[in-house]
Amino acid sequence: MRKVFLILCALSLATGCSRNEKDDSTSQIVDPATRKNDEYLKKGGWNMVWNDEFNRDDIFSTGIWSKIWTCTTSDWCNTMSKDPSLYEIKNGSLILLGKPSPESTKDNPKYITGGVFTQGKKYFQNGRLEIRCKLEGHQGAWPTLWMIPDDSTPWPTGGEIDIVERLNYDPFVYHTLHSPYTQAGKKDPSKKDNPPSHTKAAINPDDYNIYAVELDTNEVRFYVNGEQTFSYARVPGKESQGQFPFNRPYMLLIDMQLGGKWVGEVKPFTKPIRMYVDWVRFYQK
Repeated sequence: MRKVFLILCALSLATGCSRNEKDDSTSQIVDPATRKNDEYLKKGGWNMVWNDEFNRDDIFSTGIWSKIWTCTTSDWCNTMSKDPSLYEIKNGSLILLGKPSPESTKDNPKYITGGVFTQGKKYFQNGRLEIRCKLEGHQGAWPTLWMIPDDSTPWPTGGEIDIVERLNYDPFVYHTLHSPYTQAGKKDPSKKDNPPSHTKAAINPDDYNIYAVELDTNEVRFYVNGEQTFSYARVPGKESQGQFPFNRPYMLLIDMQLGGKWVGEVKPFTKPIRMYVDWVRFYQK
């Protein structure tokens, strides 16, 4: 009997170990998009030089992020608010909210939204910037990830890089670049889409996606989940026209916006609309 008991115990321990190993391997499963992105980084020889994983209680404790100010002259920031309830960190994610304004009047916005940027604190140039995030869809929602320079030149002299703009429930995002050259293209057919300065890219609309932009001296490249989705190159001989102002330091802006001429009216809602940012990482070779 004692022999049988010992054999049963040994079998039980072996089964337990096997189950634990299976559980551990299951907990380490990486989603296909992240795996593909990781493979791209390894193959390309990219090394992470800065990151924010948001594994803390206070978004602003690192001194990198500030709240974006409110403005009344542009759609992209006319619902921005510093209301603390619009900024959260939970389970290692930065969460920016959009919700009905508690003080909606004729002179105040109907909705308020949260946004953060790295102005005066962190800039990016000559490398690969990645943001893993989930953007909740809603009619009138307009979450964005974008970059602008921090200098005294008027827009769009220093350029603007819109890594991601999602509208409503779209299963795709927009990549766009703005410069003096692209703005002139709105009036001059010889400059319009020569080269193309914007495109759409498919996403997993209800899940996290990894959005990336690579910046170098002659090209800006966009990626979604490890796949290149767009590129915009310097065109020799067009420097004086402001065709490629993108070889300079840029700050990063992450913000939720509700409503505007482009996205349209906001469908009334009661539950806050959120954008979840899992991490921000910057790589160089």
